[in-house]
Amino acid sequence: MIEGSVSANGMASSSYPLGAAGVGEAPERDDALVRAVIHAVEVTGAHTGSVFLLSADHRSLVVAASCGSPPSLLTGWRRIPVSSRIPVAEAYRSGRMVHLAGAEETMRRFPQLSIALPYPFGSASVPVRAGGRTFGAIAVVWTARRDGTGLSRAQRRQLRSTADRLGTVLAGLRARGGLGEYDERTAPVLVPLPSSPMIRVGLFDWNLGTGALTADDELCAILGIEPREFDGRAATLAARVEPADLPGFRSAARAAVEEGHVLAHGLRILDGRGGHRLVELWGRVPESPHDPEASCHLVGAVLDSGSGMAAVAAIERLADGFFALSPDGRIAYANHSLEDLLRVRQDELLGRRPWEVLPWLADPVYEDRYRAAVVSQQPVSFLVRRPPDEWLVFSLHPGAQGMTGWASRVRQPVPADIGPGTPVAEEVPPISPAAPPAVPRVGALYRVLSLGSALTEAVTAHEVFDAVADQLLPAFGGQKLAIAVVEERRLHLLAQRGYSKRFLARFEGTPLHARLPVTDALTSGAPLFVESREQLRAMYPGIMVGHTNSWAFLPLIASNRPVGGCMLGFDDVHRFPDEERGVLTALSGLIGQALERARLYDAEFALARGLQDALLPHRLPSVPGLRVTGRYLPGTRGMEIGGDWYDVIPTGDDVSLIVGDVEGHNVPAAAAMGQLRSAMRAFVAAGHRPGEVVAGTNRLHMDLDPALLASCCYARLHPRSGIVRIVRAGHLPPLLRLSDGHTRILDVPGGPLLGIDAAAHFPESELRLAPGSVLVLYTDGLIERRDSDIGSDVERLRASLARLGGGRLDDLADGLLRDACQVLPDRADDIALLLTELTEYAPPR
Repeated sequence: MIEGSVSANGMASSSYPLGAAGVGEAPERDDALVRAVIHAVEVTGAHTGSVFLLSADHRSLVVAASCGSPPSLLTGWRRIPVSSRIPVAEAYRSGRMVHLAGAEETMRRFPQLSIALPYPFGSASVPVRAGGRTFGAIAVVWTARRDGTGLSRAQRRQLRSTADRLGTVLAGLRARGGLGEYDERTAPVLVPLPSSPMIRVGLFDWNLGTGALTADDELCAILGIEPREFDGRAATLAARVEPADLPGFRSAARAAVEEGHVLAHGLRILDGRGGHRLVELWGRVPESPHDPEASCHLVGAVLDSGSGMAAVAAIERLADGFFALSPDGRIAYANHSLEDLLRVRQDELLGRRPWEVLPWLADPVYEDRYRAAVVSQQPVSFLVRRPPDEWLVFSLHPGAQGMTGWASRVRQPVPADIGPGTPVAEEVPPISPAAPPAVPRVGALYRVLSLGSALTEAVTAHEVFDAVADQLLPAFGGQKLAIAVVEERRLHLLAQRGYSKRFLARFEGTPLHARLPVTDALTSGAPLFVESREQLRAMYPGIMVGHTNSWAFLPLIASNRPVGGCMLGFDDVHRFPDEERGVLTALSGLIGQALERARLYDAEFALARGLQDALLPHRLPSVPGLRVTGRYLPGTRGMEIGGDWYDVIPTGDDVSLIVGDVEGHNVPAAAAMGQLRSAMRAFVAAGHRPGEVVAGTNRLHMDLDPALLASCCYARLHPRSGIVRIVRAGHLPPLLRLSDGHTRILDVPGGPLLGIDAAAHFPESELRLAPGSVLVLYTDGLIERRDSDIGSDVERLRASLARLGGGRLDDLADGLLRDACQVLPDRADDIALLLTELTEYAPPR
């Protein structure tokens, strides 16, 4: 069958000839058909809609357009005799709507249809008429409602209006000879159900020379910027990107321009709520030999797949098989567990129907189960026997855009009288508690995917616990949760909610061989479900139960070794049905993997944090005539380490004050910071002028082949004269607070970032400080906000300095940090702050 389509301008098209006018030769008719079938589905809430038009011989109704119907299902219904006992034919003959609320009414009024389609669904068919002539009929199908009701009066009225509007258009086309004729050779126009796009694409043109950037409205929407408020600056869009991702992106962009290859890069976009989402950026330098300026442009697109990638990653971690079917039954996605379960490679499955690939699925009974799910739009579960004698349970969950499937092994013998294709919910005995659930419902899959998605964003072990508590307790109605980790073959409490300290004290430091519920579950690898206090006391005499009545003890295992135990408690007696036991068992595997990953991160973080602590000054020197205080505050997300540093170096009559910032928040950033700090100390000790100190540090940084850029602000102060010489290398301007309370921004000239140009020049600026003045050096973590520019951020810091100054220098430093944390409680960047107050000096003669 040759399928029609809808082109970019909304017109339906096909290359199949059709009598006097092929489908592609009557755009006005096809547009009317597309509008009518989509509107019919929308106003009725149906999942399938079709337009049938009268054939040239007036004996049949032929499908002219269909929305939401898989092409494979249209094969047997493309041509319906006008005289048949089918609702759509009855509507055409009688000129009245045929409304069937559900399966019972369909069986009573159209028994032949019920035999052909023995599935629960509701339907309505309405004639398409105009000027005393009937052109065909519109039919819609929806999921049968539990209360047995069908369409409301308003919905039926809207459906009639849709059919009448289509009839009016067709009558006009017929009068002008543009309607054409329909017969069995006609290819219907197939229209997908309207839906929000899963992937958004925004386009851009970036002038790397000027920094100007042209972005379309979709790109602004992806980044959360009102298109009319976008100022055309690349920095404005960069402010919406996770700061830690910018250095790598800049490096990749430079390489793409210099080497002329395509840029493909992932970026995390800040969502304004403390989180982020991943987008893909693709770009290239256009080839234009006649336009030399074209080589300075990077053009491309940003792709936003929403939470789809997180959901796919969560499904890939599951042990059961999951797959997605397109509307015509072809496999569009299969996780790796499905390959192992079906013993077929993924590339052999994709793009084909399951029963075409696997001979043992070719029985018509299995295709009938699939059709049942498509027509009724309700989940269907059934048994399949894979040769020689292994049973699998399949579950299909249909939706508007296709179908999601789940498959797993049946872990206990199936009775001999159970046949293939038997619905699971009706015939199969309960599966043992340790096995997966017999029929996974949508809610169960939702819980697995939700927790999996939350765990992908959890970094530390305590974040893993918070994610589990936030998802598990409300999903299963529990009130208490505790997670213990295994260290040296003993259990140690990680965190808990709701439990009493006395109950948990029994488990702290317990060896794995001790006979307790959580250790038994952990050593056996099987979860333990206890539904009453009496059951727990019978299993473990003398154990303290507290105020809890039911428990689920889940083993957390990763890489085939125990990493911890999870204890879920219920205040009231809680029964654990098979499905719930299976879901909790699946979730315990996700939690175990996330906990192991988080503990590895915690260990790496402890090592990195120790490295950074060793590189930062532990105590500032005492300098006559000066008061100096410094602060370092790590970021609140990620590794919580970075390349920010400060330093105070006395040299004879002078003192060198330094604040610097290496891009990034990881171990390489901390290591680069240590190198730069050591280099600057060496150049200062050698007696070089401030500009030469920064220039020498820049050359050394370039010699070390830097992967990271850095900025710094260096000030050499002579306390006795008050003269200070300042050099900036791509850094924010320092601030000055005078003794009378006035504050100002020292807009001194500066050079480029360290690591860009080995021959760069860094100018010096000289000014004289009066006694009582406070010089403020800082890094951008103290001021930057996502919704403002750097200039207003620095001005906000100046206002805080004016408001908080006048007291002790330590109090001023703490106040500035407190203001920064209030403005950005979830900031990703770390902060370095150095305050220097000139107390007195001997005036020059």
